[in-house]
Amino acid sequence: MKITYSVAGMHCESCVKKIETQIRPHVEDIQVTLNPPRAVITTESALSLAVLNDELKKIGKYSFSEKTESRAEPNTEVKSWFKTYQPLFVIVLMITLVSAQSWPDREAFMLNFMAGFFIVFGSFKLFDLAGFKSAFSTYDLLAQQWSSYGLIYPFLELLLGFAFLFKYQLNYALWGSIVLMGFGSLGVIDALRKNKQIRCACLGTSLNLPMSTITLIEDLVMVIMSIMMLVK
Repeated sequence: MKITYSVAGMHCESCVKKIETQIRPHVEDIQVTLNPPRAVITTESALSLAVLNDELKKIGKYSFSEKTESRAEPNTEVKSWFKTYQPLFVIVLMITLVSAQSWPDREAFMLNFMAGFFIVFGSFKLFDLAGFKSAFSTYDLLAQQWSSYGLIYPFLELLLGFAFLFKYQLNYALWGSIVLMGFGSLGVIDALRKNKQIRCACLGTSLNLPMSTITLIEDLVMVIMSIMMLVK
């Protein structure tokens, strides 16, 4: 059975991991999300709320409470989706408009777009490098095995961005983009396949964006553009 609880006391992705680590030995599976603050527990036999909260008290001022489900109206869900991703859409739109100054030269447009994408997205991650590292490790396959990869990743994006901006070693930069974003998409696909309710770290922790197919599209667009440039 699956039971959903509201979670009180969480402040960051570190809290999420602490709660998951503490509760997981007592259940079949647990998925904790920061926004919304909730825990979805899969277990064969239901544990009492008191038992779960006793476990949480061992690691901090966290607590579970019964979650009451309510069905939102369709229009409300659509508005909520647009509101959630509005900052991301605005950022991508601005990058697109700036890149469009080179149109109709499609090659220059794609180079400018990729430069803007990697520089902006890499820079956002630097605002809270430790927070990004924690969030990134919840779904990236390499970061799950080697946590320091989360500290290096933003600088790899910046390196690619400036290479595209100054048209420096473009073949290497394009292959780097394919490897970086292609491999990254594998972790996103795995998270989506498992229906994990986790935070997307594409813009660091400055914006609270949930993991969704939008994240996968971002990665694949960079891969496709890089392939198109290499083929040309």
